Amino acid sequence: MKHATPLRAAVAALLLTVGLGAVHAGVASAVPLPEPAAAPSAAAPSASAGLLDAMRRDLGLTASQAEERLSAEKAAAAVEETARQAAGGAYGGSWYEPSTGRLVVAVTDHAEEAEVRALGADTRLVRHSAAALDRAKARLDTLGAPAGVAGWHVDPRTNSVVVTVVHTEREAPAVRAFVDRARADGLVTVAETAQAPRTYAAGTVGGDPYYTGNVRCSIGFSVYGGFVTAGHCAQAGAAVRGWDGSAMGTFQGSSFPGNDYAYVGIHSGWWTVPVVLGWGTIPDQLVRGSAEAPVGASICRSGSTTHWHCGTVLAKNETVNYSQGAVHQMTKTSVCAEGGDSGGSFLSGDQAQGVTSGGWGNCSSGGQTWFQPINEILSRYGLTLHTA
Repeated sequence: MKHATPLRAAVAALLLTVGLGAVHAGVASAVPLPEPAAAPSAAAPSASAGLLDAMRRDLGLTASQAEERLSAEKAAAAVEETARQAAGGAYGGSWYEPSTGRLVVAVTDHAEEAEVRALGADTRLVRHSAAALDRAKARLDTLGAPAGVAGWHVDPRTNSVVVTVVHTEREAPAVRAFVDRARADGLVTVAETAQAPRTYAAGTVGGDPYYTGNVRCSIGFSVYGGFVTAGHCAQAGAAVRGWDGSAMGTFQGSSFPGNDYAYVGIHSGWWTVPVVLGWGTIPDQLVRGSAEAPVGASICRSGSTTHWHCGTVLAKNETVNYSQGAVHQMTKTSVCAEGGDSGGSFLSGDQAQGVTSGGWGNCSSGGQTWFQPINEILSRYGLTLHTA
């Protein structure tokens, strides 16, 4: 947010006290969005009429179903880490199951099921531990993938490492060779996708973004001293212009590929607020922490191009194979996005989840989008999330 006029200062104060009024992104420019230690405990999920309407539109839920789901997801997230510890070496991964409204924990040893169930989770007996799957996935990270391979991740629901290939490239010699090598340890299954993922940076256009060079991106989350966003938007040292074109700050750190995150330090004429813009679709959302949502949970995204959209968490710790190089430890979602949304905010309720990286498709016909988890970014740069 920029110190500009008494009116802007007054609106900023209003945001900090109530945090609900829909505001022009220029007023809350620490929250507009470009393209692509233990986590705090989750507060009560936001259930504003606008948020429930967005979940109805994007997830096909009624208002009461959306409220019930937010409550169930909060409970599942609270159980997940304790259940992981209880399962110990038998832990095979976990996910939120919408049909039951409960967390499901995979275990390789029947003896661990009772203790996990006592915590309030369901169990599923599987063959491979999460540690074994993670090792198999890490081996794939060292192979170097051709362009027809979209990415790979551990899927606890199938108890395998899923390699995703572009449908039209599946029979290409380089893709077949990669898949054959990936399958060597017997833990890999293959899925197809219609398109390869790409980053969501965009050329300069109107709206409420931030700019660096001729690229427009979106702010992810306010941290004390600046904000976090996507690394592919610019390299360290790059100057940033705000929504009004004035000098806003400088990229203090940036990593892409390998990772896709960055930290922008802001100038004294700007300040930060713990708010993510709702763009008039829903009220602006207060950020109260960064408790990680489980696979299967609902999740929403805010970006300067397509504004507010929702979906579900499909996978975690996925390696995404962009044309510029592979990016690791990404979270895959069913949320749509478009150019200029890169760097934007992913939220589950009022909990920060990560910054938009890239994907495929659009918000007219649908698609998938990946984000870099927020807690990794905070840890990497030693930052503190600005929370309400």
